[in-house]
Amino acid sequence: MRLRTFLFDLDGTLIDHLPAIHRCYAYTLPQLGLPAPTYEQVRRAIGGGLPKAMSNFVPPDRIEEALAIYRPHWDQTMLDDVVAFPGAELLLRELKSHGFQTAVFTNKHGPSARRVCEHLGLSPWLDDVVGAGDTNWLKPAPEFNAWMRDRLKASDATTCLVGDSPYDVAAARASGWAFYGVTTGTHSEAELRDAGATDVRPDLLLHAREWGLGAAGQ
Repeated sequence: MRLRTFLFDLDGTLIDHLPAIHRCYAYTLPQLGLPAPTYEQVRRAIGGGLPKAMSNFVPPDRIEEALAIYRPHWDQTMLDDVVAFPGAELLLRELKSHGFQTAVFTNKHGPSARRVCEHLGLSPWLDDVVGAGDTNWLKPAPEFNAWMRDRLKASDATTCLVGDSPYDVAAARASGWAFYGVTTGTHSEAELRDAGATDVRPDLLLHAREWGLGAAGQ
C-alpha cells in the first residue's frame, strides 16, 4: 500500500452524532419562532460546518442569534447518544499498529471533535484531531488541506481522505488525495459518485479489507 496518512471525517464516517445534533436543532429553532426540523432535514443539512447548516433553517440575519442558543445547549448535551460506528476504533488501532498516520479532519467544531474522540476512546489511535475554528478554513478549501498536510508532515501523494459527503470528495480532489467513501453518513453512493468519488463502500470495514487490515474480519 503506497498510502501513509489516513485522514478521517468524523460525523457519519467514524461516529454517529446525528441524534444529538438533531436534538439541538429541535431545541433551538422553536425558540426563534421557527418549526423544529425533522431528523432527515438535519441529516441533509450538515457537513459544511454549523453556520452553513444553520442557514438551511434560519434567515441570514438571525443565524448568530440561533448559534447563541444552539452552542451552549450543544456543549451541555453533545456526549448524549454519540456512538462510534462498528469497527471504527479497531480500524484506527490497526492502522496505527501498521505504522500509518491517522487523524480526524472535520468541519465539526474542533474542540467538540476532540472532546467526542476522547469520550469514545478514539484519541489514543489518532495523531491529531482538527476541525472548524482551528484554522480560518473548512473543507473543501485547499488551504485547509495544505495546513493539515504540513502539520502532519505528510505528502499529498501518500495521503487519503475517508468521508461520507461531497465536501470530503471535493477536499480530496483539490489536493490529489485518494478518497474512500462510506454511506454511513449524510449521502448515498450515487451522490458521492456524482461528486467524483470512485471508491465507495457501505462501511469502514469493507475498506479495511481492501487495505489488507485484520479489522475487516472482526
